[in-house]
Amino acid sequence: MLEQLWIVIIASLSPVLELRGGIPIGVGLGLDPLLVIITAVVFNALVFFPVFAALGLLYRRLFERFGWARRIIERIHKKGRPVIERYGVIGLVIFVAVPLPVTGAWTGTIIAWLLGLDWRRSFLAVALGVVIAGAIVSAVVLGGISVLNFFVK
Repeated sequence: MLEQLWIVIIASLSPVLELRGGIPIGVGLGLDPLLVIITAVVFNALVFFPVFAALGLLYRRLFERFGWARRIIERIHKKGRPVIERYGVIGLVIFVAVPLPVTGAWTGTIIAWLLGLDWRRSFLAVALGVVIAGAIVSAVVLGGISVLNFFVK
């Protein structure tokens, strides 16, 4: 069981699958759905910290040395500021909550960093978005299984 749970953790931490892949994989492996959901949500939300820190480190070590890269980041800050002022952190929550490709904790964290948002508020927004996405994915997966069981039995 622990080996199978590691698969869920790795999928939930990955930038491609995140919890959209971790939950169906864990349920498909026969693990307890509640354990899978909690594990996928927690580990997917925790992606925020290393990604946010790595971007800051990368910026300080690499981007500051190259004027063109710094100008790109500054342009993103300038263009993104009106969007943040209009939608605020709620926009980030909604973006992360929609369980589609290219949305999720990784992209939400990158967006928060690029727009220069406070890391505390950003983490809360990303974490809340992950919880909502986890609920949506769980409902689809468990609902789909129930429908299949209804027609197969």
